[in-house]
This record gives sequence, structure tokens and C-alpha cells, in this order.
Amino acid sequence: MKTIGLLGGMSWESTQTYYKLVNEGVRDRLGGLHSAQLVLYSVDFEPIERLQNADRWDDAATILADAARSIEAAGADFLVLCTNTMHKVAPSIEAAISIPLLHIADATADAITAAGLSRVGLLGTRFTMTEEFYRGRLTGQHGIEVLVPDESEREVIDRVIFDELCMGKILDESRERYRDIMHALAARGAQAIVLGCTEISMLVAPEDAPVPLFDTTRIHAERAVEAALGG
Repeated sequence: MKTIGLLGGMSWESTQTYYKLVNEGVRDRLGGLHSAQLVLYSVDFEPIERLQNADRWDDAATILADAARSIEAAGADFLVLCTNTMHKVAPSIEAAISIPLLHIADATADAITAAGLSRVGLLGTRFTMTEEFYRGRLTGQHGIEVLVPDESEREVIDRVIFDELCMGKILDESRERYRDIMHALAARGAQAIVLGCTEISMLVAPEDAPVPLFDTTRIHAERAVEAALGG
């Protein structure tokens, strides 16, 4: 078994889900008392979130690159960055280490393509929904058309993520708003919805959407198990 490197804390609410899913995946594959062999580095999210809002991505990249080096030094064979948004600085992290980084957008795109779909709606932070580091990768490298909510809907999605989900708050009224947004994306032609923030699966479930949901947290964790065990 290879050693998985988890770089988490953004937020810890979703990182604990990664830890659970990775261990369940190894147990299900190997049986008995088997669990994942891994290294977990959980950062303090508050300063990173401040750097995001200040558009100081290079400084945020430095923090994560340093953490990634520590994970490699601890014996990890590959790196899993447990967040969608901070894949904006994935190139800087990759440049700082010699082990592979399993990119969350690539794992998600492979799952979408395997399902025979080519047009998806994307929910996530405002950075993930509007910037090219994520949407552009899905489209440019994988040929997937990406639809995003309108500006007012994006504001709602982003606010719920940072003000509620990252704080462990699950509110029914927010779930209803997300449902409305997902139905609107489906009406525009989305064949599926990508939950492009690792916290969103805390709020919505498959029954909340009129089309299939692609939970990036679960997909990414499953890819990590595959990489650790082979096949």
C-alpha cells in the first residue's frame, strides 16, 4: 500500500470527510482491520481565507507549498489537496515537491466522462465558479462544457459555503436555495451538477437535484484509494 498525503484544513469540516472516505475505501477493498496508510497535514484556514479575499494567492501558495514539503518529508507517495478552490495554486505546490499531486478536477472530469456526459453545472466558491483554473481545466483538457449560476446565485452559494458550511452550520433554507439553483442549471441544459466545493455535500444529496450529482470530495477520495492500492 502506498502512503497517501492529505493536505487539508480548508475547511477541517470537509477534511474529516476525506479521512473517513479514504479509510472506508481501503477497508472495503482489503477487508478485515485494514485502514489507509496516510499522512495528514491540516492547516489553519483563517489566514488562508484572508489571503484569498486579499487576492494574495502567491502568499497562500507559499503556505501550502511548505505544508506539501512536510507531507513529502513524512513519507507520502502522492499528494491529495483536500479542497477545490486552492487548486488555483496547484502549479506552485507541484513545483515544490517531487511526488505527484492528484488533481481534483481531473478525477472529477474522468468520472463525468465515464458516465457519458459532456455538459455540467458547477457549484463552488466564487473563485471556482468564475476563474479558469477549474472551469478551464474541465473544458480545455477534458472537453466538458461548464455552466455556472448567475451572479446573484453565485453570491448565495459562496456565502453559504464560507459563513455556514465551513462553520459546520447546515440550514434548511440554504438547502432549498441550492435546490432552486440546481434546478435552474438543469433547465439550462446541465446534464449533471458538480459539487465543486468539498463542503457542499454536507448540505445537499442526490435527491435534492433533478440530475446526477458529482461529489468531488468522494470522487477525489476514491481516486486516492485507487492510487494507494493500484487499479
